[in-house]
Amino acid sequence: MRKTRLFAGSLLLASTCLSASAFAETLDIGVTGELASFDTSQVSGGIWESQILMDVYEGLVKKSPDGELLPGMAESWEISEDGLTYTFHLREDAAWSDGEPVTAEDFVFGWRHLLDPANASKYAYMLYPVAGAEAVSTGEQPPEALGVASLDDGRTFQVTLDAPTPYFLQQLTHYTAYPAPKHTHEQYGDDWVKLDHIVTNGAFTPVEWVSQSHIDVRPNPEYYDAEDVTLDGVTYHTIEDRNAGVSRFRAGELDIMREYSSSMYGLLKDELPEATHMSTYLGSYYYVFNHREGHPTTDPRVREALNLAARRNVISEQIMGGTFQPALSFVPDGIAHYDVQEMALEGDMDARLARARELLEEAGYGPDNPLHLRLRYNTTDEHKKIAVAMAAMWRPLGVEIEMINAEATVHYQTIQQGDFDIARAGWIADYNDAENFLTLLHTGVGNNYGAYSNPDYDALLDRAAETLDLDERQQLLEQAEALALEDDALLPMLYYVSRNLVNPSLAGWEDNIEDDHPSRWVHFAD
Repeated sequence: MRKTRLFAGSLLLASTCLSASAFAETLDIGVTGELASFDTSQVSGGIWESQILMDVYEGLVKKSPDGELLPGMAESWEISEDGLTYTFHLREDAAWSDGEPVTAEDFVFGWRHLLDPANASKYAYMLYPVAGAEAVSTGEQPPEALGVASLDDGRTFQVTLDAPTPYFLQQLTHYTAYPAPKHTHEQYGDDWVKLDHIVTNGAFTPVEWVSQSHIDVRPNPEYYDAEDVTLDGVTYHTIEDRNAGVSRFRAGELDIMREYSSSMYGLLKDELPEATHMSTYLGSYYYVFNHREGHPTTDPRVREALNLAARRNVISEQIMGGTFQPALSFVPDGIAHYDVQEMALEGDMDARLARARELLEEAGYGPDNPLHLRLRYNTTDEHKKIAVAMAAMWRPLGVEIEMINAEATVHYQTIQQGDFDIARAGWIADYNDAENFLTLLHTGVGNNYGAYSNPDYDALLDRAAETLDLDERQQLLEQAEALALEDDALLPMLYYVSRNLVNPSLAGWEDNIEDDHPSRWVHFAD
């Protein structure tokens, strides 16, 4: 097979050629952040991390190129009539990269490890449908209280849920549900994820990691489908500057650039039409309000005023060049079994601004006491443009914005600690269900960056989690979002679309609504 890449060239060129100058079968992918760890309990939540982890680990189920569920480590499973018990039968040839078998004990250990309070996983709540998971995660119950069991000498993994969970199988594709190698953890302790000791059970296994530069993985010879993995390896290049990533793609250094800058879409579509992908995506771009005591945004009048003054169409069309869609809801359009609930913004823009001024005046702000707010965003040109535009939209209200930026990992760590008034955030669906977005506003959830807390909202989500009837469940989730929007819990701004540059010579890459692309399926066309 032959690996073809795009020649280097100015972005002002009218056309681009293809070359067959490179023949190595290594896939080079530009990702927009640094992996926090190969220990899934320590992952920060970036979509770039999902890309890497889905290549080196595999859960009970996996995804096809178009996003459909397929058997993974489990070759089959049964679900009890009451929806509470899932019984997974593991493959006989499931193995770690050191040749040791993947057993149900590895899933029991991996899930308990993720929920261990000492690990403080931001994503522990993803396993909360499992009986006892929340109590284990909070330290109220020991790890043995988790509703999981290894049966049949480790060939069967059984899970008991607290309540029927329609999206549970979808959830199992997320890295929080991956197994962990119990044998290496027992041998090496916390060093089990160091490259000298790490073993993985996915199609690839890591061999090199240079911080803020790249991660190299090579095919896992013990993978049950190893014969069908055609790549010699994958290199994930950390490239937070999207424009630099495009240049490296054009220069032939990358086969895939995940998330090119929106400002370049028009030019790229003209010059590299076969390589430029943009597709519907289950993701929301939003601003978080800090609800912690001592921040001006605890006042609902302030939050409403800031929402009223936001010109979402301007951000979408003029600032982002049509590469986002304007949003008045947190849950994006396209979620299964759900009708989008939109924020009610009455009147034209002049009327909204007038009302916003009244609200701020009622809250005690004006020329003699201007409202000062700190706005944090993670460092990219896109986020900066949006932050500058939003500050300009709030300026006529007398709002003074201090903008603070940091690279993605530091940004999310900082807002997790509550050091902001307003913060940029984005959420990409881990699974196709409205609950995946709405749980981010539930009291106590790790990624509830603004610490929003509303007992009525929590009660609606908790009832939905226990509701078997899908229509009734949908109504409860819709009521919850409507309540949060009425409360101005956050500032919904945009819906994402996926934006990727993909070498046209690649096969096995398919645009899908969750933008998941396991390298297991990708190969260079003959």
